[in-house]
Amino acid sequence: MTSPTAPRAAARTGYLRVLAVPEFRVLFLAEVLAILGQVAAQITLSLTVYSRTGSPLLAALAFAVGFLPHLLGATLLSAWSDRVPARRLMVLTQAVTALLVACMAVPGTPVPVMLLLMFATGAVAPLYQGTKAAAVADVLPPEGFALGRSLLRMAAQLAQICGFAFGGVLFAALSPALALLAGAGLLLASCLLLRLGLPARPARRPPPAAGRPGRALPPAGGASSPVAESLRGARGVLRSPRLRVLLALTWFPPVLGVSAEALAAPLADGLGGGPALVALLLSATPAGMIAGTFLAGSLLTDAQRVRAVVPLGLLTFVPLLGLGLYPGPAVLLGLLVLSGAGYGYALGVDRLLVEAVPAGERGQVMTLVTAGLMIFQGVGFALAGALAEFLSPNTVVVLAALAGIAVVLAAGRRAGRP
Repeated sequence: MTSPTAPRAAARTGYLRVLAVPEFRVLFLAEVLAILGQVAAQITLSLTVYSRTGSPLLAALAFAVGFLPHLLGATLLSAWSDRVPARRLMVLTQAVTALLVACMAVPGTPVPVMLLLMFATGAVAPLYQGTKAAAVADVLPPEGFALGRSLLRMAAQLAQICGFAFGGVLFAALSPALALLAGAGLLLASCLLLRLGLPARPARRPPPAAGRPGRALPPAGGASSPVAESLRGARGVLRSPRLRVLLALTWFPPVLGVSAEALAAPLADGLGGGPALVALLLSATPAGMIAGTFLAGSLLTDAQRVRAVVPLGLLTFVPLLGLGLYPGPAVLLGLLVLSGAGYGYALGVDRLLVEAVPAGERGQVMTLVTAGLMIFQGVGFALAGALAEFLSPNTVVVLAALAGIAVVLAAGRRAGRP
């Protein structure tokens, strides 16, 4: 670090240095397997429910029900992320998820029971996601945390795209029961990889005791149940001015940015396009996100990523203002790719977040962060659809972009202050 070229070299080799850490490689591969298994199970369940009932509503519910209980799991179980050793908790939650998916494969299982089982997988999902995010901070130095998180995000985007195709092929080639068992098998493989590939580490935080120093959240004030501590921790996160700013940057830009994806079908219809254009519109923003995240991680230093939070955040929304001019398909796709590239701002936010939260509370905070993102994105999809009942899809996207610009400017400037 004594050479003036060292920061540039570190930026260029950052991803390779992160992937060179054996424990992170285990987390990375386990995440890919888990997403493939979960998405395959979701698409198989949705198709199974539709084939049995003929109801589009129930088929959509089968796909969405795994996301709905994230709020329940995050608010009631988040304290376990720090009170239980990370490897043990990740293995346990993945094993439970695999078992629940396998139970869906039992022949003759009623549709309501299958939906209830998928609901249960969503309740434990935020616990796994938050523990995994905090584990990234355990195995990587602070300057590598944002890069590690960005690699996991890129892997998630690619695995989801591949998972939809994979699930469709499984459903077509196998019986629904075997397709669900294949999804459970991938989840079990993820579980075994975590168990065999990660060393045992102690819990980040012992049972709560009054007066512990160095906490970002209000002290527990004495021993209590994990549920009570989870609820208290959720309130503490929302009461912390610093964390509220970082949560605003973590949650609301993606919520407002999904408007174009939520309205892909009506946008394509307004351009005279069919399913092919819808698929392209849905793929444009994720493609931009992967490219923007990779470039931000490869070309910028850690400090530069923090300074780029506001410029890149604005890049997420400024291109969407162009929809007010009702562009043609090619220009629209270019605007969406450019908008997706702005999501590289998240690397700077991740760096600020890991600095703001003591190690003993990272699991609980990251559980709330990841669950809140899933929940609010669902709200964003629903809100965009509701507004499109009264306004044109292009107008809805422009209004969401204006709101996103306001959020980035207001929260981004406060996030950069010590």
